[in-house]
Amino acid sequence: MLDKIKEHIEKVKAFNAQTLEEVEAFRIKYSGKKGLVNDFMADFRNVPNEMKREYGQVINTLKASALEKVNELKEKLEGAEEETATGDLSRPGEPIEIGARHPISIVKNQIIDIFSRIGFNVSEGPEIEDDWHNFTALNLPEYHPARDMQDTFFIQTDPDVLLRTHTSSVQVRYMENNKPPIRTISPGRVYRNEAISGRSHCFFHQVEGLYIDKDVSFADLKQTLQYFTTEMFGKSKIRLRPSYFPFTEPSAEVDVYWGLETETDYKMTKGTGWLEIMGCGMVDPNVLENCGIDSKEYSGFAFGMGIDRIALLLHQISDIRMLSENDARFLEQFKSAF
Repeated sequence: MLDKIKEHIEKVKAFNAQTLEEVEAFRIKYSGKKGLVNDFMADFRNVPNEMKREYGQVINTLKASALEKVNELKEKLEGAEEETATGDLSRPGEPIEIGARHPISIVKNQIIDIFSRIGFNVSEGPEIEDDWHNFTALNLPEYHPARDMQDTFFIQTDPDVLLRTHTSSVQVRYMENNKPPIRTISPGRVYRNEAISGRSHCFFHQVEGLYIDKDVSFADLKQTLQYFTTEMFGKSKIRLRPSYFPFTEPSAEVDVYWGLETETDYKMTKGTGWLEIMGCGMVDPNVLENCGIDSKEYSGFAFGMGIDRIALLLHQISDIRMLSENDARFLEQFKSAF
């Protein structure tokens, strides 16, 4: 009998299973109510007294070996099933969606990249400004009629503090703290009380450029703008129409020849093929003097454009409100635009 029990101990140690069902059948065979361990225990009374101790030890070894084997195989097979079902347990439970840059950010970064290639750096300033940096230093003294061109948000507790209406205020601060030559662009959000149409917003995004050095001419301005339109739109044909801005003289509006190849081109350009994209001009000497720069020694040019408008053109977005609605369906279209 002892040899038979020892033979089963060896079988238990050598046993292996591929499924949990096989493990359960093995458990029942050895540890169940009608299993072999209970059968051997029932025969204990027929064992001679001098062999009872050894017999009991061998039965306990068989019982412990069977239990250990069952636990070992269960743990192994259950772990394999869980890994098959869920994969790598260190991975997140839900798939992580790839994000997308906002079209405003995409266009702003493109503009920065284009101008950085010709030596322009990026300057930033506060969105809450004082009257000097936003108006007076830019040749717009108090009661100047050109102030009405921009419907301004003033801080009620202090009429000298306001939300900036353009990023030209950043240029003023930059000129106050840096000596020529100056070559900088100032992207950022600006605020105006626009109530012209249902499509208007109280804020939008601008980027303005400034170049100041000795002997800077209008020809330098035109060449710079032509470089920009070629790089940004793939259009090299531009025209400059006389205009008025208080801080530049002479001033001009810049049109790029967009073409009339599609129906959309006709709609955007109203059948002319020309599209206005920015304003520009030579920096007024008064502005240079206000910022501590000698206008007899230095000259310069400035330009400015709406980033929102450029984004609408490049991505053929029909309604400017879509840029502010945070509609995930709209923003998902720009996932590939990194």
